[in-house]
Amino acid sequence: RLETNLSNMESENHVLRQQSLLASADDDNKTKQIESLESKIAILESENQVLCSNPAPAVQAVVNPEVIQPSVMKNSHQVLENGHQLGEPKMEEVVVPPIKNLSKQQSLTDRQQENHDILIKSLAEDRRYDNRRPAAACIVYKSLLHWHSFEAEKTNIFDRIIHTIRSSVENAESSGELAYWLSTTSTLLYLLQNTLKASSSSTKVPNRSRTATGNLFNRMVQNARSSSSGLGISNGYSGMVGRADTTSMIEAKYPAVRFKQQLTAYVEKIYGTMRDSLKREISAILTLCIQAPRAGRVRASRGSLKSIHSSALSRQASSVHWQNIVKCLNHTLETMNNNYVPPMIIRKTFSQVFAFMNVQLFNSLLLRRECCSFSNGEFLKAGLQELEQWCSRTTEEYAGTSWDELQHIRQAVGFLVLHQKSHKTLEEITDELCPVLSISQIYRIGTMFWDDKYGAQGLSQEVIGNMRTMTTDDSITTPNSSFLLDDDSSIPISLDDIARLMLDINPTDVEPPPLLRQNSQFHFLLQQHTD
Repeated sequence: RLETNLSNMESENHVLRQQSLLASADDDNKTKQIESLESKIAILESENQVLCSNPAPAVQAVVNPEVIQPSVMKNSHQVLENGHQLGEPKMEEVVVPPIKNLSKQQSLTDRQQENHDILIKSLAEDRRYDNRRPAAACIVYKSLLHWHSFEAEKTNIFDRIIHTIRSSVENAESSGELAYWLSTTSTLLYLLQNTLKASSSSTKVPNRSRTATGNLFNRMVQNARSSSSGLGISNGYSGMVGRADTTSMIEAKYPAVRFKQQLTAYVEKIYGTMRDSLKREISAILTLCIQAPRAGRVRASRGSLKSIHSSALSRQASSVHWQNIVKCLNHTLETMNNNYVPPMIIRKTFSQVFAFMNVQLFNSLLLRRECCSFSNGEFLKAGLQELEQWCSRTTEEYAGTSWDELQHIRQAVGFLVLHQKSHKTLEEITDELCPVLSISQIYRIGTMFWDDKYGAQGLSQEVIGNMRTMTTDDSITTPNSSFLLDDDSSIPISLDDIARLMLDINPTDVEPPPLLRQNSQFHFLLQQHTD
C-alpha cells in the first residue's frame, strides 16, 4: 500500500518538474508560477518522507476503518488541490456501519419473539385454576407488565393474544370451554381496568380504524377515566392489587387501549353466546309449559274417579317440564361455578334468562285465549313455584333479581286464579293485583278469561267498560304501542361492573406452568411466588 502511494507521488513529482521546465522555456514571465509549483513539490516530498518514516498510522487506518487519520486526510486534500485523483479508492475514508450493534438488536428482537411464542403457547394450553383464579389470565397480565407492553407505541403481542382467544372460542365444543374463556377474559379485563389509564396519546386512533372502532373506543376511554378512582387497582409494576392510587396506574398507549377494547368485546360475545344457548334450550321446553294438558282442565262437576286420576297424571307429567327447566338452570350454574365465572356475570345471565321466560309466557297468555283459563292459571302458578324455589336455593349471590324478572307473568297468573273477580274494582286491580301491567294488558286478559273449573263470572261489565275506554284513549295518544313485551338481548355488562368483579384477586402468586418455570426468561413469574 505504501509503495503504491510513493510510486504515485513520484509520478506526480515528475509531471510537475516537466511542467516547470516547459513553462521556463516558453515564457520567462511565469517564474512566480514555477516557484509555486516547486514549493508544492517540496511539500509533497516532505510528506513522502513522513509516510516512509511512520508506516504505523497507515496500517492502523487499514485495520480500523472507522478511524480516519488526519495526515492521510491532509495528503488527500493536497492531491485534490493539484487536480489529480488517486487511482485507487481511499480505504481510509470508508466508515463501516456498527455491525455489532445491529446484531445485538436483532438478537434482542428474536428473543422477544421467542418469549411471545412461549406465552401464547401457554395461554392456549394451560387451562388451570390457581386458588379460584384462571392461571393463564394472571400470567399473561404479569408478563405484559414485566415487558412494559402497555406502554409500547407498537407491538404485536396484543393481536396474538386476541387471535388465540378468538380461535379457542370459535372452536369451543362445550359450554364448559366457553365458561373457561368467559372466566379468563373477564379476569384479565378486570386486571387491565384496574391497572391502565388512558393517556392523551392513546385517544389518537389511527385513521384506518377510527370509523370502525370510534364509538366503543371513546366509550371505553370515558369509562376508564370515570372509574379509575375509588376502585382496587394494580400498584404499579408490582402487580399487587390494593386500594385506588391513580399515581401508580399505567398510562396505556393506543395498542393497549385497543387490546382492552377487543377484550371487552370478547367478554360480551362469550357472555351472549352462553346466555343465548340457555335461552334456546329453555325455549323448547317452555312451549310445553304454557298450557296445561287438556285432562287437567275438566270441570270438577263433571269429574269422576277416572277423570281425577287422569288429571293427576297430566299434572305430574306437566310438572316434569318445569323440572327440566330447573335442570337446565342447575347445569348452567354448575358449569359457571366450576370455571369460577364471577358471580356478577352469573347473576346477570340468570336475570336475563328469567326475563326471557317472562316475555315468552306472558305474550303466549295474551295471544291465546285457551291459556287464559282458571285451570291454566293454576298450572302456571305451580310451575312458577318451581322457579321460585330454585331462586331460593340458589341464593341471591347467583340468582340475583331473577325472581323479580317474572313480575308480568306472576301478576297475570295471580289474576287468573283470583276468586270473585266480579267484586274487584278497577283501582284494586291496577293498584294492588296487577300494578306492573298496563291497562291494555289487563283489559285483554280480563276479556279473554274463562273459568273452566268453577264456571264463575269474570270482571264486572263496569270495570270492562272503563278499561275499554281507557284503552281506546291510549291507542289514540300512543298509536304504535303494543300490549306485548319485547325481549331484551342487550349485554348488561359495563366496565364499571368489571372493575368491581372481585377486588380480592392478586395475580402475583399464581404458580406458572412447567413450560414457563423451566425457562429462564420467565423467572420473573417466580419472584413473588418464592418470597
